[in-house]
Amino acid sequence: MKSVTVPGIRAMCFCYCLVAVSVTATAQPTVRWLAHDMQRPRPPVIAPAKQVLPVLPPSDAIVLFDGTGLSKWRDAEGGPAKWKSQDGYMESVPNSGYIYTADKFGDVQLHVEWAAPLPAKGRSQGRGNSGVFLMGLYEVQVLDSYENDTYPDGQAAAIYGQYPPLVNACLPPGQWQSYDIVFHRPRFHEDGTLAKPARLTVHHNGILVQDGRELWGPTAWLQSLPYKSHPDKLHLSLQDHGNPVRYRNLWLRELQESTEEGPPAEPRRKTVELAADQLQRFVGAYQGPLGEFGTIELKGDQLQLHAKMGQVIDLLPMSATEFAMRWTAGKLVFEVKESGQVAGFTMHLGGEEYPIRRVPAAQSAE
Repeated sequence: MKSVTVPGIRAMCFCYCLVAVSVTATAQPTVRWLAHDMQRPRPPVIAPAKQVLPVLPPSDAIVLFDGTGLSKWRDAEGGPAKWKSQDGYMESVPNSGYIYTADKFGDVQLHVEWAAPLPAKGRSQGRGNSGVFLMGLYEVQVLDSYENDTYPDGQAAAIYGQYPPLVNACLPPGQWQSYDIVFHRPRFHEDGTLAKPARLTVHHNGILVQDGRELWGPTAWLQSLPYKSHPDKLHLSLQDHGNPVRYRNLWLRELQESTEEGPPAEPRRKTVELAADQLQRFVGAYQGPLGEFGTIELKGDQLQLHAKMGQVIDLLPMSATEFAMRWTAGKLVFEVKESGQVAGFTMHLGGEEYPIRRVPAAQSAE
């Protein structure tokens, strides 16, 4: 193990894949299996359907490698990447070191296409080994796992040392295969303590193999590393493990951080107070163009819409004839005749208007 300079940060570079062993570290989950346990059940082997590759990047993607050169990649010291770039792919050069993106990223959707060397050489972890490191810290393993047994948490598409893939969807060596990764970085409180762990979803050759897995720390070889506060964006890296693994068509989409979590807050709407007799006149059965719509009922001083489909919606009076639907960005605008009788209402919802008519009392009673 040696300390190296990563562009813009300090990082630890290991001569083998980084992996987590859940044996120490405070506040880490208790797991049934130690890392790299050969007794751990193997994921079932499946044959994925043939994909149409390469998958072209969408319009908002950042292209990391399009087959024309390594201008968007650096070595550990920030200099030019020392991997090969030829014939539309780049290839790991043994002993050249990890390569790092020139830019830094946090939450991303990442597409990677890779191929293990052909002819296949070596066995277990010595065969077609590389890795995709989100933020340089959290690895999705790259390995030739086609008819090549190894420890389950170190095979292709494993979150190295933590989670084996749900299935082994690996293709034979020499064939191009894909990872589609959704990564959400860990969140930290201002004091540096962990607020939310990193989360990974991975599709391997179109097959879901990691389903929103929460990582219990950075992946690390022969260690269990706890989370340590780090910047919101860091360099993505690819591993040189001594095998000439090829990559092509790498692109990502930066994911916007959502601030909308949980149910909606109590709506802040300007309401008015209506007397019981003013509310009572809206009570009755209603129907739409397709038939029965529901009823409006008065529960205490609360007017409620009881829809035919079972929803019960509180109606908040905003005027004598206009009611908002609590929790919903919609409203009912009632039509009241000169006599004071309610003829029906128009429901405004989702940019559409729905005319609803009141059922005459005599007809409603039948």
